[in-house]
Amino acid sequence: MAQTQQVNDNLIMIVGKSATGKSASLMGFDEPEGVIYANCEAGKKLPFKSKFKQFVITDPYQLYEMFDWAEKPEQSKYHTIVIDTQTYLMDMFESVHVIGSANTQQQWGAYAQYFQNLMQQYVARSSKNVIFLAHTVDEHNATDMIMETKVPVKGALKGKGIESFFSQVVATKKMAIKDLAVYENPLLIITDRERALGYKHVFQVNLTKDTVGERLRGPMGMWDDKETFIDNNVQFLLNRLHEYYA
Repeated sequence: MAQTQQVNDNLIMIVGKSATGKSASLMGFDEPEGVIYANCEAGKKLPFKSKFKQFVITDPYQLYEMFDWAEKPEQSKYHTIVIDTQTYLMDMFESVHVIGSANTQQQWGAYAQYFQNLMQQYVARSSKNVIFLAHTVDEHNATDMIMETKVPVKGALKGKGIESFFSQVVATKKMAIKDLAVYENPLLIITDRERALGYKHVFQVNLTKDTVGERLRGPMGMWDDKETFIDNNVQFLLNRLHEYYA
């Protein structure tokens, strides 16, 4: 009888426009020395000093090797893998393996297969929390006559949508303090400095009537309506995820 493969429930995608707090949200880890950070953006520096174990990815297939390395017994001290960002990772695959290839059609097939293998084999069997960061773009959906905010991707993956591989997708937002008043909750901590500035960087974890075109998702009942906006602290996401699947 074939052995069933365990699915990794501790899987998060953090999406958002540039300068909305995706990388800054990583400051909140309780144990930062236990984080493996895969930099896919040409070695771009984090906006804060970190104790992460950092790798600069120059070929997407290196991620396969990194996930295998992380599962070795001597790496048990690491609890989380962060990929920053999925968008640049797939752009890298295109520039390294598709452009200039003698058979571009074959390599576009490899493009889609690469990400599916990454998610269904390496990420699914990982014993770590796995967090992907990704950029979003706004596109007009002519069929439904709405603007959609989604993670851009090419080839066969475009129809499926990258977000479909994740059980929890949250968005980083820069919100006016006055617009957060109705979402008061213990995970939304507004500082005096933020009140003076008039805005706060947050995670949006639930859809609202103004954001129905976004591809946020999460397990049913994980977040209360009052918790639609919370601090952009990645540890809050992990804590709730672990509580939900406990």
